[in-house]
Amino acid sequence: MPIQEPACRPSAVTVREVGLRDGLQSLSVVMPTQIKLDWIDAAYAAGQREIEVGSFVPARLLPQLADTAELIAHATQLAGLMVSVLVPNLKGAELALASGAHLMLVPLSASHAHSLANLRKTPDEVVAMVGQMRAARDAAGSSMLIEGGVGTAFGCTLQGEVQQEEVLRLMQALLDAGADRVSLADTVGYADPASVGRLFEAARRIAGDRLCCAHFHDTRGLGLANVLAALDTGVARFDACLAGIGGCPHAPGASGNVSTEDLVFMLQSMGIETGVDLPRLLALREAAAGWLPDQPLHGALWRAGLPKTYPARIGQPA
Repeated sequence: MPIQEPACRPSAVTVREVGLRDGLQSLSVVMPTQIKLDWIDAAYAAGQREIEVGSFVPARLLPQLADTAELIAHATQLAGLMVSVLVPNLKGAELALASGAHLMLVPLSASHAHSLANLRKTPDEVVAMVGQMRAARDAAGSSMLIEGGVGTAFGCTLQGEVQQEEVLRLMQALLDAGADRVSLADTVGYADPASVGRLFEAARRIAGDRLCCAHFHDTRGLGLANVLAALDTGVARFDACLAGIGGCPHAPGASGNVSTEDLVFMLQSMGIETGVDLPRLLALREAAAGWLPDQPLHGALWRAGLPKTYPARIGQPA
């Protein structure tokens, strides 16, 4: 008897590249701006249409992201590209509004301990800050989207357990404060497919289509399995990092985002449209190996290569 696919599994998925922010912030090197621009152009040429290009944080804290405004100026010239930026505070939101980016992502940690370490604010203080950001956005007459990203949604290396009820409370609070949409993140790689299914189903009942994205780290090898679990609840947008780089400076052990190339390969192999030219994406992955020669890079597809059956499996001529 054939296996029935979940009715709510989407037929098309957007993969949002976050390597330029979440990936590079975890590395000790500072990538030259021109190489970042080349990365954006190559990702765009490969068909990626959502890229998080950086974050407005003080350069003394994260010099890896000091050129964010320049990257936004370039990326917003590419037709049809959704350019997002992470903002941790009101000053960052002001810079984002002036930059011309299309979306600001505001990180909120459901873990009280991680929230204090990462933003020096409690989760509820972050919620209040989102309300101020929404007021500033509306006063400026801007169309920029505000996404509230609830991190450490499955647990925290600093605090330990994070209750699902607290995650859902904070997600609702973000929407009430004025966030246009919300996302959920397994910041430290604690999630498993069963817990992902439970949380995303509960979150969908609260947020509906305003639950827009999932963000998984592959710290313990369950990243793609967790993507599949979220996919089966109807999630149609996932964050990923080229070469599986990524992590959070304030979450010990939070390493390894889901690899963009592995994720695209899995989705396309399942017959799910991504709009991404995988050979071009792999060429970008090869370039990244040259750009970051002494840094830890990841990805199973990069090591194994495309199978000979791949074109046929995605409906392309062999």
